[in-house]
Amino acid sequence: MYEWYSMLAKPAFAPSAGVFGPVWTFLYVIIALTFGYVFYQIIRKRIPAVVGVPFFFNLVLNVLYTPVAFGLRSLEQASLVVLGVFVTIIWMMVRVWPYSRPVAYAQIPYLLWVSFASVLQFSIMSLN
Repeated sequence: MYEWYSMLAKPAFAPSAGVFGPVWTFLYVIIALTFGYVFYQIIRKRIPAVVGVPFFFNLVLNVLYTPVAFGLRSLEQASLVVLGVFVTIIWMMVRVWPYSRPVAYAQIPYLLWVSFASVLQFSIMSLN
């Protein structure tokens, strides 16, 4: 599955494959903790359920990226998915801000990485 990706033309700023695992592991810890906190607070009725909507969509899109990019091998669809992830992170930060600023701030590394990943994805798509 990943051999297809290794054959694609990539921009000079593309990191080596070994970078993705540690970065995503770190981000998944942040995602699990902050998403868990938000949904726990929703269940306890301390945060309105509507605050969880962008978190839910972000999770769905994040999970969809790998099957779309590597299963379908669709650079165009993967670009749309990564753009959706980017937009939902901003949406999450805005929605949760009034209820938990630490959760909003904790999304900054996720937003920065997905910003970079979006530029990388669109660059790969344009090169191929």
